[in-house]
Amino acid sequence: MAVFLNKELGGWVYIMSSMNHSAIYVGVTSNLPSRVYEHKHKIFPHSFTSRYNCIRLVYYKFYETINAAIAEEKRIKGGSRKKKEELILSMNPAWKDLYDDIKLL
Repeated sequence: MAVFLNKELGGWVYIMSSMNHSAIYVGVTSNLPSRVYEHKHKIFPHSFTSRYNCIRLVYYKFYETINAAIAEEKRIKGGSRKKKEELILSMNPAWKDLYDDIKLL
C-alpha cells in the first residue's frame, strides 16, 4: 500500500551531529520529535546517523509545506560543510542538544 504525504502539511528541516561534531546529518520530516527519537535510539542501526553516532539535534526549522522543507533540505545538503556549520551556529552557537526543546511539539 502506498502512503502519500499531504503536501499541504508543514515539515521540519533538522541537523543531527555526533558528540564531537565530526559528522553531521541533514534531514527532513513532518514529525520532528518522533524522527529525532528514532535517531537518538538508533532504531535503524545501519543508517548514517546510527553508524556515525549522530545523536544530537543541533538545528531545526519549520516550513509551511513539506515541499518547501524538502527544497530547503536539498539546498542545505548541496552546500559546503562550512555553510552547514554557519547555519548551526546561527541558531545554536554551543552546539547543545536541542531535543528537550522539541519533545512536546
